[in-house]
Amino acid sequence: MTAAGTLTRADLAESLHREVGLSRADASRIVEQILKHMCEALAKGENVKISGFGSFVLRDKGERVGRNPKTGVEVPIAPRRVLTFRASQMMRDRIVSAR
Repeated sequence: MTAAGTLTRADLAESLHREVGLSRADASRIVEQILKHMCEALAKGENVKISGFGSFVLRDKGERVGRNPKTGVEVPIAPRRVLTFRASQMMRDRIVSAR
């Protein structure tokens, strides 16, 4: 992980290289393939569930009226699709116990 505490693609590939023994190029290719497959599934409207980690879920939000906080003017907000992540109970337990 980097000093700022962000896990990157490169970190994942390096971990695969060290722990599994794959070449750096192969490890990087695997990380890219997994992320590509997840993106393609989400783009097709499928949810992505990784057991023990969590679920990426697509939700359709309807049109609604929003308000500019500075002026108070009401503005319609167009319907859109949003991506949410919900951590599994196992992941939440790990995060809580890591403190």
